[in-house]
Order: sequence, then structure tokens, then C-alpha cells
Amino acid sequence: MTRRAGCGGDGVVAWQQRADVVVIGTGVAGLAAALAAHRKGSRTVILSKAAETATFHAQGGIAVVLPHTEDSVDAHVRDTLAAGAGLCDPEAVRSIVADGYRAVADLVADGARFDESAPGQWALTREGGHSIRRIIHAGGDATGAEVQRALDHAAAMLGIRRNHVALEILHDGSAVNGVLVRNADGLGVVHAPSVILATGGLGHLYSATTNPEGSTGDGIALALWAGVGVSDIEFVQFHPTMLFDRGAAGRRPLITEALRGEGAVLRDARGDSVTDGVHPMADLAPRDVVAAAIEARLRETGDECVYLDARSVERFEQRFPTVTAACHVAGIDPTTQPIPVVPGAHYSCGGVRTDVYGRTELPGLFAAGEVARTGMHGANRLASNSLLEGLVVGGRAGRDAAEHARSAGVPMAKALPVQRDTLDRRVLQSAMTQWASVMRDASGLDSLAAVLETAAQRPMSSRADFEDAALTATARVVDEAARARTETRGCHHRSDYPQTDPTQAFSRTVHAEPAAACLP
Repeated sequence: MTRRAGCGGDGVVAWQQRADVVVIGTGVAGLAAALAAHRKGSRTVILSKAAETATFHAQGGIAVVLPHTEDSVDAHVRDTLAAGAGLCDPEAVRSIVADGYRAVADLVADGARFDESAPGQWALTREGGHSIRRIIHAGGDATGAEVQRALDHAAAMLGIRRNHVALEILHDGSAVNGVLVRNADGLGVVHAPSVILATGGLGHLYSATTNPEGSTGDGIALALWAGVGVSDIEFVQFHPTMLFDRGAAGRRPLITEALRGEGAVLRDARGDSVTDGVHPMADLAPRDVVAAAIEARLRETGDECVYLDARSVERFEQRFPTVTAACHVAGIDPTTQPIPVVPGAHYSCGGVRTDVYGRTELPGLFAAGEVARTGMHGANRLASNSLLEGLVVGGRAGRDAAEHARSAGVPMAKALPVQRDTLDRRVLQSAMTQWASVMRDASGLDSLAAVLETAAQRPMSSRADFEDAALTATARVVDEAARARTETRGCHHRSDYPQTDPTQAFSRTVHAEPAAACLP
């Protein structure tokens, strides 16, 4: 019998559709997956709730080992493992890194174009945690926009269903058989044996984030509600350099790490280095180290922000047009003024537990990109490994989902509209920002848990209802995992447990309590 969702809403399924593969999300992982499934002959439906993706806003580039250079897969693996603070899966890292150049070549075949240092030779930059220049980029600091453009163009013939909110993964307890969706026509069911979660991250758990408005933990919540576990979810990476603007909330501009790769330095309001003596790589240390150093300096001084001094960077406006534009909007000339920055919620290192082909514990359910936990990132993601992982695992998930659909037959899904625990978004974001951001402790996490317990049931009658429920479910597992990890590791910093505990060098998998069915 197909598992049904809880009661609520209008109770009427207004439309139905059949597909082999449903992809939820239209960033790099989602479109790479959709194209791969389509090219395997699958009827592929792509669902998108929002116009913007995190991929579009990615600035730095793609970390990839190019042939015939001094770089190597071994070196890239070493850097990734070092950044991951003991929680990466070495075999997963090697598998994904070794497949990177092929995946990028496929992207180029789909129309992507990268900056060149000479005709036929891609320009390379360096970012935090990398021992060598291996970051390819496009449009200076507009790599994500170019990746999105190329994939959008390649996938245009597939027909993306815009303004479609996936409310529930439908399954019979042993395999997926569809998705419950809400659009302008009301509730609908897409019957399909394979579903790929590529919904991105969870940045809007916090009051300010570098993520677009759609990053509300949707895929995490959908997986949890389907009984699928999430791992390493306590490791929320705060990018060290989000543009500071007093009182601003929601999505804030990212100030790319590549600036520090080109010589920009972090200083406090007195002009002192923020990272001097903190790490041998100083401002190019892994992101968790730099973000923690900034947070510590702000607590010590009481200042609102630190400053990224990029005045020595040559050809700033040409090399970093996206950053230049963001600074000008804020009234800053980065060629003559230091840029005010603070750490900002940026990337979920954990997520839905999968293998390197995007397969979850529920047959027919796949996940790729930021929503997934493959073992690539461990406790802290290495800069520019995200687009790499999205391309590689997205393509693999699409091909495997197509194969699964071919062998699974034609499913029939049934569902009722859902009702979920939901907390007011501003209350949740305030609590997460206060108690579960860069620095955490037991008292604060317990306070967060108490706030989350006040969530009340609400029908999923709109996109906002669903997002608030997804944020609530995701916040609960972040809090649970953060309370359980009584150490400081990677981007999880416990002020009450400031040391790394070697006995906790393992990943935790968290499952949500199953929702009770409510039948008519």
C-alpha cells in the first residue's frame, strides 16, 4: 500500500502526470541529472519552485585537475581530505575528483565557456585550502552564471515546470512511486519510479545568508519525511566573507574567496591581521578556520565586521565584476576602500545520505548536489568542490535513475495533501542565528530545541507553508546533530567543547520521527 501523507489542505488531486524520472531542482546537479536521464532515453520531468538557483550565484569556479599540468588527482584528494577534518570518505573523494575533468568536458560540450590565460588554455586561480592553482572560472567571478546559462540552454527542450512545489515523496515503504506537487492548478501527482532531489541548501535557516530565497532545506525535509536519513547535517559552512550591511537580512552578496587567492587580506578595524598565527595558510586557510577566526575577533573587539583589503588586486573591476557591482550598490569602491565582511551561512556540508551515484537507502530516491551527503565534504567543504560534485554526481544520478526506472515498471501513487509542524520563519531564523551559527554551546542548542518544540501543525496550502515546514524539520535535525557532537570539528564549533575529540571522528545519521497517516 502506498504510504499516505497526513491530513490537511483541500484534499483534491487536480491533475496527474507520468514520467520515468522526476528531478526536483534546476541548479547544476539537477540539470546535469536531467540531461543524463534524458540522454538515457527516460521521460524526464523537471520541477522548479524558484527562479534563482545557488548555482547561478556561485562566484569562485570549479576545482578540477586538468591534464598535462603540475596538478594531480592525489594532490586534490589530499587538499579535500585536509579541509574535511577527518570526516571525508576517501574513496568517495577520489571517485568524484578523478571524474571531474570528464564532467567538465561534458559541460563544455553543452556550451559552457571558461576564461582563458592564452588561446586554448584555461586560466586558473587558487582558493582557500588548495595547495595549487586548480580553479577554472568564467566571466571573472561569474562562473555559476555561465554554468547555469549553459545547462539551461542544453535542457531547454525538456521543458522545466516552473512554480511547482514538491510537497512529498510518495512511496510504498520499499520503493518510490511518485511525487505530490502543488502548482497554480492545485495539487497534482507525478507518477514515477525514480525521483532525484537536487534542491540545494538550507541557508535560510538563518537571518542572513549568501543563498537565494529558495534555499529552505526542501530536499532534507522531503527525505526525512520519506524515512531517509541525513548525515553530517550539523556541519553548516559559513563563508568567511559575506558583504556586511547593517540591518540587512535575507540573501546577502558573497565576496568571493578568489580575492584572497589573488592577494587580498583580512584585517580588523584597527588594521591588524585576522588570521595571523591562526593557521599556516593564513587568509587562505580552509573556510571553517577563517570564519572561526573572524568570529573570535569580533567577539574579542565588539566590532560589527572585519575588512577585506583588496586594494592591491590588479585589474579588480575586470577580474571581479560581480563583487564590484555588489560593492557599488552598498556604496563601497573596493579599489580604494576595504570591503566590510562577516561570516554568512553558505553551504550545507551534510545532507541526504547517498553513495557517489546519488543513491539513497530508499530504492528509486536519489539526491545530488548540496542536498546530498556523498562523503566528499566531511566536516568542511573545500572551496569550489561544490560545482565539481554537482556535475559529477548529478550526471551519475541521472544515469542510474534512468536505469532504475527502466527496471522498476510503471508505478501508481496515491496521496493526500500534507499537514506539517511549522514554526514562524522569523522566529526560527532568529533562534538559529543566535544559537546555531558559527559558534554553539549546549545551553544555546537546548534553547533552540525548546523554540522548535513550539511548532504547530499547518496545512501545506502554499509554497510559503511548505518552506516553513521544511525549515522547521531541517532545523530540528541540525539542532539534534549539533547537540550530539560534543567537540569542535570542521565548521561545527562548540565553545563548551573547543577541542577536537578523536573518538568522534565519525558521521552521524539522523532520522525524523515518521509522520502519522491520516486517512479520510
